[in-house]
Amino acid sequence: MPSWLPSIPYPPPDQPGFWDPVTSTLQWCEEDYYVTYYSAEIINTLTNLMFIYLAYEGVKSCRKNGHDTVFEVAYYGYFLVGFGSFMFHSTLKYPWQLVDELNMIYTTCLMAYASLSYSQSASVQIALGLFLSLLCAGITVYYHYIQDPTFHQNVYAAMTVFIVFQSIYRMEFTLRPSLRKSEEKHRRERELRDDPLKNKAENEYENKRDMEILNTMWLLVACGLSIFLGGFGIWALDIKYCSTLRSWRRSIGMPWGFFLEGHGWWHLMTGIGAYCYIVWGIHLRHILNGDQEHYVMIWPRIYRLPEIVKVSDPPAQDTSTNGGDTNGNLEHKKIK
Repeated sequence: MPSWLPSIPYPPPDQPGFWDPVTSTLQWCEEDYYVTYYSAEIINTLTNLMFIYLAYEGVKSCRKNGHDTVFEVAYYGYFLVGFGSFMFHSTLKYPWQLVDELNMIYTTCLMAYASLSYSQSASVQIALGLFLSLLCAGITVYYHYIQDPTFHQNVYAAMTVFIVFQSIYRMEFTLRPSLRKSEEKHRRERELRDDPLKNKAENEYENKRDMEILNTMWLLVACGLSIFLGGFGIWALDIKYCSTLRSWRRSIGMPWGFFLEGHGWWHLMTGIGAYCYIVWGIHLRHILNGDQEHYVMIWPRIYRLPEIVKVSDPPAQDTSTNGGDTNGNLEHKKIK
């Protein structure tokens, strides 16, 4: 480290701590109790505040804009992931490890329910809820029995990949005109199956609107997935080159060594990626409801997190008789 840049040297390794002994089945590259006696891994602990803050923002948005309750519950699960991870990295105790890791499974199951239960009958929704509840219980019991983190990581990855691709499929077939056969070249085909298109002007407007929405949603998917996978890549490097990174941290001192804590970057980046996924799920639900005119994605800058905002009441929620055009034509609300 250049002499002109001040730094604080790291203390000797293997510092004692308030929460000793360690009982978790995982150990991270960050050294223990090198900053404070009361937190085992201070950077891995504090970076979880990202989850807690974004969970608060998500719940506030759900209540303000009237999003479905299942997404508010998902944000509570997102909060528990962050809180459980906060306590786990602070204490390195096995019970908090379970809270951290299993809540990732539970929140993913909530998002799976939100996607798979849409437009299903009450009996199917109950059966799906029961199945996912039993799945969560089975994963919990089995994971506690084998205590193998690889099992948790594989299950979480498989569930996430499944629900993301299932949601992408629905997004594409709901919005892309060529897939839902809503282009002018499909007019005759639609008439033959007694499902006629709207008049040409209105149909062209809706196709253009939905393509704009689809492009913005794909941008959100690309950003969220890139950030998430980038965090995973940094964590992988943190694991592989742990001894090298520890020596670099000690050579440059604090606080500069904090920026080389790869698992802390994983928390920040996966927190943002998961938040983007929930926002995407909320937007998709409103689109499936046919409410593209009433809920829009507000995303003024690429470096700011998006939000789904209600700009008008859907027809079922209208409280006035003059809230829209009696011919069913609504003013276009452009995505920002």
